[in-house]
Amino acid sequence: MADLYTIENLRLSLADMTRRPLLGTAPQLEILKGLNFSIPKGSVMGIVGGSGSGKSTLGRAMVRLLEPSSGQIRFDGQDIAHLSDRELRPLRRRFQMIFQDPLSSLNPRHTVGTLIAEPLRLHGFDDVQGRVGRALDHVGLPRSFLTRYPHELSGGQRQRVGIARAIAIEPDFILADEIVSGLDVSSQAQVLRLLEDLVRELGLTLAFISHDLSVIRRLCSRVLVLYRGEIVENRETAALFAAPEAPYTRELLSAIPLPDPDQPWG
Repeated sequence: MADLYTIENLRLSLADMTRRPLLGTAPQLEILKGLNFSIPKGSVMGIVGGSGSGKSTLGRAMVRLLEPSSGQIRFDGQDIAHLSDRELRPLRRRFQMIFQDPLSSLNPRHTVGTLIAEPLRLHGFDDVQGRVGRALDHVGLPRSFLTRYPHELSGGQRQRVGIARAIAIEPDFILADEIVSGLDVSSQAQVLRLLEDLVRELGLTLAFISHDLSVIRRLCSRVLVLYRGEIVENRETAALFAAPEAPYTRELLSAIPLPDPDQPWG
């Protein structure tokens, strides 16, 4: 299977505002430290790690919301690591991001229909209203929601609108950043089932960022474990849960309660 993403020696530094002097600029803090991995087309990659591991920074670099300091990000064979905004514009449709908090990423003054239609118009799609309706169908929301506003929806419904907005423009890749962490268990299960269906039906490639390994185990075929900006494991999900190799991975697993304390993860 061909790779959609190939990451080589990816490094990214950001200003360390905690050490900013009274005068002058803040020193640079290296967040990502020479990462190397690939994501095959049609696969679901889990990206896990604790706070400060660099997982969200990595995700934002992959969809070029952040520009790396060095290294390559090859998307479908093209290095996008240092492309300008103008050069990235025609590629933006092909990789989309779903954010953790849909209420902050959805304009509260716009209806659901307008929110989903906006990127379609931006990218020059025809039959916008038809595509908006079909996107709602895909995520299991009735078309009566077209006239509703984000504050009128539950957390799970808002997250479905965020997913509909992402898939409406027919991307090849979606980055989902902690998108179920704020939902109750029932809503989490519904969103995960939805993502599984969409990957299968639409042929999507998905990267799913989470600190919750039980969610990763359910959804992902492969897991990338980050610790302080470095990859400590990159393995198939079943193998990682059966026999984690890195001490940090074992710590993450031991912190999650099992349904049956006498049963191993594998």
